[in-house]
Amino acid sequence: MPGSILRETGMIRRLAPDDLAALMPLARGDPTTSAGDVSLARSLSDPEVRVYGIDDPASAQALAGYALVVRLPFEAELQAILVRPGRRRQGLGAELLEAVIAQGKGWGSERLLLEVRAGNTAALTLYHRLGFLEDGCRRGYYPPSTPGAPREDAILMSLPLG
Repeated sequence: MPGSILRETGMIRRLAPDDLAALMPLARGDPTTSAGDVSLARSLSDPEVRVYGIDDPASAQALAGYALVVRLPFEAELQAILVRPGRRRQGLGAELLEAVIAQGKGWGSERLLLEVRAGNTAALTLYHRLGFLEDGCRRGYYPPSTPGAPREDAILMSLPLG
């Protein structure tokens, strides 16, 4: 996959170690990942991981969104995907996910795996639209999104790539 892909709504590019400062504010706002600075820094230089980002044209040093995918022995796993709140519903998540799918195919992966909060209807709609299938559920997997709320289930999904 090339280093950057021009899309209708932005430019998707593979992030490098020198993008860590732009990635961290966005990643810290992602409640689905617990990746810290060291973990993300390793991901940016790991040959088995790809981190893709979309630059935010409103800010020369900010990202509008990112996705992190890991190569496994026979599959690829989407470990994080996030679009900045002010840039949602503009097709950026779909573009990031298409880049991740292309990467999985490029690796020769049989499937692309992911998990998503059961209450994240926007993400579930996107995943279903792109052909992902529901494979199972992890009951009470995610911590409460607000104080006093119950733990939330994780829906396990996959997309055949072969």
